[in-house]
Amino acid sequence: MPKDKPAFSQTPRFASLVPKPWVQDLYPNDAKQPPPGLLNESSDNLATTDIPAERYWSHEWHKMEVDHVWRKTWQVTCRIEEIPNDGDFVVYDIVDDSVIVVRSSTGDIKAFTNSCLHRGTSIVDGAGSVEEFRCPYHGWSYNLDGQLTSLPAAWDFSHLNIDELQLPTVQVDTWAGFVFINLDPECSTLDEYLGVLPDHLNDFNIDNRYKAVHVSKVVPCNWKVAQEAFIEGYHVAETHFEKTLEGKIAASGAAVSNYDTSIQYDYWKPHVTRMNMLGGIPSGYISDQLQSEQAIVDAYFARKPGDTVTLAKGQTARSLIAEHNRKIWGKSHNVDLSAASDAEMIDQIQYTLFPNFTVWPTIVAPLVYRFRPDGDDPNHSIFEIWMLLPIADDGSHPTPMTELRLDEDQLWSSIPELGGYGPVIDQDTPNFPRIQKGLKASKKGAVSLANYQENRIRAFHDTLEMYLFGPDSSPQ
Repeated sequence: MPKDKPAFSQTPRFASLVPKPWVQDLYPNDAKQPPPGLLNESSDNLATTDIPAERYWSHEWHKMEVDHVWRKTWQVTCRIEEIPNDGDFVVYDIVDDSVIVVRSSTGDIKAFTNSCLHRGTSIVDGAGSVEEFRCPYHGWSYNLDGQLTSLPAAWDFSHLNIDELQLPTVQVDTWAGFVFINLDPECSTLDEYLGVLPDHLNDFNIDNRYKAVHVSKVVPCNWKVAQEAFIEGYHVAETHFEKTLEGKIAASGAAVSNYDTSIQYDYWKPHVTRMNMLGGIPSGYISDQLQSEQAIVDAYFARKPGDTVTLAKGQTARSLIAEHNRKIWGKSHNVDLSAASDAEMIDQIQYTLFPNFTVWPTIVAPLVYRFRPDGDDPNHSIFEIWMLLPIADDGSHPTPMTELRLDEDQLWSSIPELGGYGPVIDQDTPNFPRIQKGLKASKKGAVSLANYQENRIRAFHDTLEMYLFGPDSSPQ
């Protein structure tokens, strides 16, 4: 795998953009070293041309995405622990396609088109557990392997070979506890599609977690607008940082960790990108206000009343905060985190798998984001947040949370299970309708991206164009 720092750091016109401190320069100083995957780097000097605005609202563009992306890519549907027993199922809807993912009578996970072979009625909705699938319209019934087993008035269908009627199967596979489907019967294997993802994330034991939280909301913007808000850190200072009365960034809250200027962005063609945000290192915007390791610790624990901590001689803020989190998280989830790296206990790290799946693999930020169109509407999308918490060392865990759909005006912060993430998402989402409205009103008709801080968005669009126009398409 590539070991060089991003290509822009070797290009004179980008030299001033090299983030300091660099993530890879800090890892050797950690008390407990990160998993090997975090030491890999890969970035391209991507194109700098604008992105056409119409791809965020055009019905024609949306139709191309349906045909060439949503019906051609591997997509996460659910977690394995959501369907542990025979007959447990989850329905995954993507635009006009609907898929039943079910634990079959043999214990295997299978997937079928959610459409009755009689007159096309959707057989089931949401999630549940059944002994058989029975169409609610006329009562045609199918076993857990998708085979038609009975129908009323069978004598009236003598023209059909009932023994051969089978719900169409959909490609299905699993990785790290996630269940994926692909609507293309001639697709590549999931392993090929995942690329570097397993090598990078297998050490995080994501398969040994359970879905503790699942909250969703229909948001008034294209699915790409929503997703792109969470794969770059350029917006953090303006959208999230606390301000002083003079309008300056305060040395408190999110600014105590470097979730902006020193983020490492990586891209492994064609499907995987990464963003690595350091904890225990202050934002470059306030580094002049926190010039000692103890000052960083004091600012971090100022958010936690009652916690006063003094650094030992030679100890860094990163290692102290990481050790503090090991104890807190280990106790609250009944897991032994003594071997967990500092990065797992303090950093905000996310990997995005094209087209719509983002996983945060660390213990302290155990999030999953999923974005998809709301039906056939390019101007609205479904934004979902999962939290994957560790399964206790004794193997026990609560029942996975079923999806909770928020109302249009309901705040994410109204859901206590989201903890501190709810208020953060509430800061992000007001931008969504503004972006969608502005893209339609734009006379420029295009989006301009930062060369480094928004290069994951650029990489996403390069891959999007590859699916729509072929591997030799010119980057836009």
